[in-house]
Amino acid sequence: MAARGATKPGRCTWASEKSGPVYVKYHDEEWGVPVHDDIIHFEFIVLDGAQAGLSWSTILNKRENYRKAFAGFDPRKVARFDRRKIERLLEDPGIVRNRLKVESAVKNARAFLKVQKEFGSFDEYIWQFVGGKTLKNRWKTEKQIPAETPESEAMSKDLKKRGFTFVGPTICYAYMQAAGMVNDHLVSCFRHGEVGKRRKC
Repeated sequence: MAARGATKPGRCTWASEKSGPVYVKYHDEEWGVPVHDDIIHFEFIVLDGAQAGLSWSTILNKRENYRKAFAGFDPRKVARFDRRKIERLLEDPGIVRNRLKVESAVKNARAFLKVQKEFGSFDEYIWQFVGGKTLKNRWKTEKQIPAETPESEAMSKDLKKRGFTFVGPTICYAYMQAAGMVNDHLVSCFRHGEVGKRRKC
């Protein structure tokens, strides 16, 4: 999800107190922190794909339901979901009941496993798009933050070639922001400097 302006006490506007505790917790503890765990990578792929056309708050509020519905985001388990399982998921009010998005999660799990087999881990594969380290931006205003970049376009193109869906350049950039592949906290946000200190595991 793209960051917006900053507000007191030095947070990005989308995570202001008015945005609610779920947003604040996500901003303060997760957003922009470099991810090197394949389970978390797959979680963000599923959630960012589910967000398409919706608000991020909708997805965050359904996150725990997604964890239960999608086997703790274990790609090996999700890859085995059959037609009957998909139909049951489409009756689950705890997730976004969009057939294309649910089927995409299963399809992406299968593509995810192929990437793991080829590269040893999805993490090894996905970080190559930023040269293995976080791209540190120094945005002062929300207007400076792009919706997509050459890196997200390259990622999108390659993921699609490998069979992933719901991975357009804008979704990929939101994924890069969430997974800490880019640091898009505004310089006025207290998290900008903190996430920049993280090191690859």
